[in-house]
Amino acid sequence: MASKTLSYLGIFFCMMFLFEPLANGQLDYNFYDDLCPNLPMMVRWGVWAALRNDTRMAASLLRLHFHDCFVNGCDGSVLLDDTPNFKGEKNALPNRNSARGFEVIESIKADVERACPSIVSCADILALAAREAVILSEGPFWPVSLGRRDALTASTKAANEQLPTPFESLDNIVAKFASNGLDLRGVVVLSGAHTLGYAQCFTFKRRLFDFKGSGKPDPLLDASMVASLQATCPNVDESNSKLAPLDVQTVYKFDNAYYKNLMTNTGLLESDQALMGNPKTAEMVNFYSTYPYLYSRDFAASMVKLGNIGVLTGQDGQIRKKCGSVNYYY
Repeated sequence: MASKTLSYLGIFFCMMFLFEPLANGQLDYNFYDDLCPNLPMMVRWGVWAALRNDTRMAASLLRLHFHDCFVNGCDGSVLLDDTPNFKGEKNALPNRNSARGFEVIESIKADVERACPSIVSCADILALAAREAVILSEGPFWPVSLGRRDALTASTKAANEQLPTPFESLDNIVAKFASNGLDLRGVVVLSGAHTLGYAQCFTFKRRLFDFKGSGKPDPLLDASMVASLQATCPNVDESNSKLAPLDVQTVYKFDNAYYKNLMTNTGLLESDQALMGNPKTAEMVNFYSTYPYLYSRDFAASMVKLGNIGVLTGQDGQIRKKCGSVNYYY
């Protein structure tokens, strides 16, 4: 335990050095030290309790943070319920009946509000929760700069347009990452988050039965995996919402098995396996399948970049009292 703690501290100070401009700019690693010093502990406890009840929640919280940041920045907009004034992101196609963890963030927010009323944003709580979810899944630590404020609105249209989907080409996914300041390596590194969690059958079923109108399975998908998945996801509509692990080797552990799976043609999603069809991304996949420590390092660095996309600070936005609704003042 001591050596693991020292390892996290080493990564922390290394990341602090690498990303010093971020800490000294709009956000600050010590933003809540005086006004809400126990915030990290409260978030950590809330995430731990959630994972104790539902081991899938680690992947859900990480995905929720990603989906928040990729739609108009890390502003907590993904957490907003629909209102008469706008249709939010929860029911956008990439999130409908699949995004999870809203109640976990709301529960943590309630605890934080009791201790530090109207001080901590939902966007910051979500960013911290994503990190804790990864750490509790044996993944890497990264420093989270704080001071984000919460958006006043959300957009179904923006979520539908800006979030990558499992059905898109690699070129389209790369373009969406680039629009958020993330390069090709960022695509490969952040895709590795699929070492955690599950996917619904409808997201990959076409690979099993009628790939691109051929009437046959995807020839790139390992034959034994095809047989196993066909049993889990029979070719009927009723199976669309059934679940299969994204990484069958280590379902609840954050590691580099995702890349090893791609090397053996056992990546679940077509968009994941597509990384092997591009020479540059395939080289990175091979690298990360071989060097787990370097993957952890690069994932931590990419999460710092992700968490700083399009943040609201200063007087922009607000600090919501509840994460699912905007504060209205009359």
